[in-house]
Amino acid sequence: MAIWFTGLSGSGKTTLSDSLNSIILRKGYFTKVFDGDVIRTGLCSDLGFSEDDRRENIRRTAEVARMFMDSGLIVLCSFISPTHEIRELARRIVGPDRFVEVYVNCPIEVCELRDVKGLYKKYRLGLLKNMTGFDSPYEAPLNPDIEIRTDLWDVNKCSRYLFRQVIKHVKYRKKK
Repeated sequence: MAIWFTGLSGSGKTTLSDSLNSIILRKGYFTKVFDGDVIRTGLCSDLGFSEDDRRENIRRTAEVARMFMDSGLIVLCSFISPTHEIRELARRIVGPDRFVEVYVNCPIEVCELRDVKGLYKKYRLGLLKNMTGFDSPYEAPLNPDIEIRTDLWDVNKCSRYLFRQVIKHVKYRKKK
């Protein structure tokens, strides 16, 4: 299965993905983590942040995630995935019955205060364009499989809640 984290920059996608991954590994499952920043330094280093490039970034990632899933791994993907259309593309590629959408919901004001990567500051200084949530849209999921408010709970509480929700979706498949 693929656990697909979506949310604004600074919402906590990577932090939650890493924390949930640790819990899943301790329970004896095999996993692979794909993070948007890491993927963009290798597999998608040729892409920018236009709508077409964002779509291609997600398409490539979903294709690779599916390959890992076909090997029996639980794949955790942390990507802004800003539009409904882009997330549906990932869902189609992965397979709708193997895709769990996690909306990491956090107000943009809180994300900007966190600003781990300095992106919001660069945007405010005019040094960055196509900033999701400002001059590039973010369409919040309408019906995510799981929604978590990282501005209300700490990472440990979020991770425990996510594990209880995610484990319900894990299914064993026999190879045909």
